[in-house]
Amino acid sequence: MPASPTEGRTGVVIVGSVTADVTTFSQRLPARGETILGDQFALFLGGKGANQAVAAGRAGARTSFVGCVGDDLFHDLIVDGLTDAGVDLTHLRTVPGPTGIAHIRVDASAQNDIVMVPLANAELNTAQIDAALDDLAGTASVLLTQLETPSALTTHITSRGQELGFTVILDPAPAAPLPAEVWRSIDIVTPNETEASVLSGIEVTDAATAEQAGRWFLDQGVAAAVITLAAQGSCVVTAEGSTIVPPMPVEAVDTTAAGDAYAGYLGAALANGATLTDAVRLATAAGALTVTKHGASPSLPVRADVDAFLAQPSAARAS
Repeated sequence: MPASPTEGRTGVVIVGSVTADVTTFSQRLPARGETILGDQFALFLGGKGANQAVAAGRAGARTSFVGCVGDDLFHDLIVDGLTDAGVDLTHLRTVPGPTGIAHIRVDASAQNDIVMVPLANAELNTAQIDAALDDLAGTASVLLTQLETPSALTTHITSRGQELGFTVILDPAPAAPLPAEVWRSIDIVTPNETEASVLSGIEVTDAATAEQAGRWFLDQGVAAAVITLAAQGSCVVTAEGSTIVPPMPVEAVDTTAAGDAYAGYLGAALANGATLTDAVRLATAAGALTVTKHGASPSLPVRADVDAFLAQPSAARAS
C-alpha cells in the first residue's frame, strides 16, 4: 500500500523532462509554408516534469526533481528556475550536450501547439532513477511522472515507485501506447479528454464517456483515474464510483502549463494527506489560475494565490 504522510513521508518526487521553452505569441498560427509576424517572444524554464516540480514546490510541498539537463547556455536557466521554486536538485544530472528544447506557439485564443525535442532528457537512465528513489523513499510519499522521458523507462519508474511504497501518479502526456504491466503499477492516472480517448479507445466528450474511459483504466489495474474535461471539470473514477469536480471558469490567455499546474498541485495535496477529491479541487484551482498568465513556469501559481482564488465566490473568479 502507498505510504501515509503520517509516517513522515510528506514529500513529492517528480521524475521527468526539463526543457528551455522558446515561446512565440501571435494573433493566429501560420498555415503550412506561411510566415506571419508575431506579437511577443519569451524564453522560460519548461518541460512537463520541471513544470510539475515547480508547481508542487509552489504548492508548499517538499519537492525533489529527477532528470537531466545539458551543459549548454540553457543550463543555468533550468537550475535557477527550479531552485527559485524551492525544488531539491540533488538528483538533477548535468550531461554533455544541449538541454531539451520546446518550441511553443500561442495564438490569441490562448491555444497552443508544441514541438518538444528531448536532447538531454534522453540521457535519463535506470541507475539514476534507482539511486534517486532509494534516497528519497524515506521522506517522500508521492511519485509523479509523465511520458516525455524515454518510453522504455516508464515501466521501470512506476514499478520501482510501487515497490518502494510511493503513491504513483502518471500524467500520460504526450499520450502513447504503454505495456500492460505499466498500468498495474499506477495508483492514479490523470489524462485529459484527448489522452484518455487515445489510450482507452473510447471517445471522451463528456462526463459519461469520461467515466467509461475511467473504468477502462481501472480494468487495466489502475487504482483511480482523474480525467480532465477542460470547461466541464474533472471526472474522478474509483472502484467506489465516479465524481465530477466542477470547473472554475477564468479568462484564459495561455493554456501551456495548465495540466502541469494541475498535476503538481494534485501530487502536493495528496502528499500532505488530502483526499483525492479535495486534491482534485485544489488542482483545478491551480490549473485555472495558470491559464490567466503567459508562459509555462512563470504562470504557475503559489499556494497563497490558489487559496485566495478558492475563497472567492464563483462569479468573482470568472470576472
